[in-house]
Amino acid sequence: MILESINRSLFLSWNADPSAAAWKLKFAEAVANDLIFVIPLILVALWCWGGRQQRDTALKICAVALIALGVNQLLALAFPHPRPFAIGLGHTFIPHADDSSFPSDHATVFAAMGVTLLFASVRSALGWTVLFLGSWVAWARIYLGVHYPLDMVGAVAVVAAVCALIGPVWILFGPRVLEGVEKLYRLVLSNPIQRGWIRR
Repeated sequence: MILESINRSLFLSWNADPSAAAWKLKFAEAVANDLIFVIPLILVALWCWGGRQQRDTALKICAVALIALGVNQLLALAFPHPRPFAIGLGHTFIPHADDSSFPSDHATVFAAMGVTLLFASVRSALGWTVLFLGSWVAWARIYLGVHYPLDMVGAVAVVAAVCALIGPVWILFGPRVLEGVEKLYRLVLSNPIQRGWIRR
């Protein structure tokens, strides 16, 4: 297929080779594996120190991410796509399970937050920042040989579709979900709330 040929050509043009500088490989590895921990930190900040709208957005981000990751699993079962190293393509610099590459779960998580924030407001500085960070993660995982460029495009497409579909449902049920989670939050974390460390 022409699309697959383009996908592989782009991968080979971005993939590192054994002569790459050690510092660049280390940097890419940190970005590929560790930058994703920014996402839960942002979610915690939105929930614990944000208002009702921020909490609603945080819950919606979680819902979009979970649904999109579920869709990814279905796509992997229906249309399995071998990773580059599974077919001897390019060079691989980090260990990874030999599962289907399409779509990228890492890119999905970043896209879930970024796209959801932008659906709420296209001017969201946080949304654009998260997508910028996600683009670095996408680059790193291609550079290190565990993903193709279209794995990243597919992740964004899945998230955008989920975001569009969940919107009307969230308008109906989102407030109830938020109310229930807030009650549990206030019960479990009553002590730090009373001390003023986090918002009620």
